[in-house]
Amino acid sequence: MKKILITGVNSYIGTSFKKWVSQYPDKYSVDFVSIRDDHWRKKSFSGYDAIFHTAAIVHVNENDTGKYFKVNRDLTVDLAKKAKKEGVKQFIFLSTMGVYGTEIGSITKDTKPIPKTTYAQSKYEAEQLLIEISSSDFNVAILRPPIVYGRGCPGNYVRLAKLAISLPIFPDIENERSMIYIDNLSEFIRIIIDNSQGGIYFPQNKNYVNTTELVRLIAKARGKEVKTSKVFNWAVAIGLKLSGTLRKVFGSFVYDIEISGSPGAEINFKKIDYEVVAFEESIIRTEGREQM
Repeated sequence: MKKILITGVNSYIGTSFKKWVSQYPDKYSVDFVSIRDDHWRKKSFSGYDAIFHTAAIVHVNENDTGKYFKVNRDLTVDLAKKAKKEGVKQFIFLSTMGVYGTEIGSITKDTKPIPKTTYAQSKYEAEQLLIEISSSDFNVAILRPPIVYGRGCPGNYVRLAKLAISLPIFPDIENERSMIYIDNLSEFIRIIIDNSQGGIYFPQNKNYVNTTELVRLIAKARGKEVKTSKVFNWAVAIGLKLSGTLRKVFGSFVYDIEISGSPGAEINFKKIDYEVVAFEESIIRTEGREQM
């Protein structure tokens, strides 16, 4: 049985992962630990096979750089060093696609991270320090997922869902976005843990997501129909150059479909199907409704 400790008692991804592996009660044991204070420093990590570190500071004043780096970088490294010292064999770090410092384009294996926000910079610096302390008996797995969505998940998906049922007409845009449904991400993490794997990973749904199609499916799952039109595409094209919000909604931003992990990784994820829920079904489940 794999014994897993997750940081972040209220983490959406952490709690979703525990729910996902609960279908294998004889294979996984999952505990949580809070890092809001220093009590975790007195907790023994001995006996755990993996630490899944999901806790982070995301939304604070961008000028409060000290808090970002204290929590997202320094605390992360302290956790990892404690885990290594106490015999944990694997440390999984939840990072961000934001380390690349862009909102549009295609990320390939050759794309270099250039973080532009304090949050992304703190995550990227944590990655580098974790790699330094990784070893043959302490595997560090770094996850840089794109947009994660699922029932109850906060973030950009919720804003799109509101647009889907509020706008009388939605732009018919030909774009592509990398996204991952929470159960698919949980399955990916389960495989990583099963194999005690280290490396840098970019999990995503099997196919890219088109924003217009996404909105159509959200509306359909809610028993509604959204009208689409290319009439406003010219305005969207102009907006993409001026607005970061519009770029996040209508711009194309993907991981190259061939990206699977670090060079030399023992697992070839291009040959492992961790998409346990297909895209349309994932929207139905996210909306919590049966298909109309």
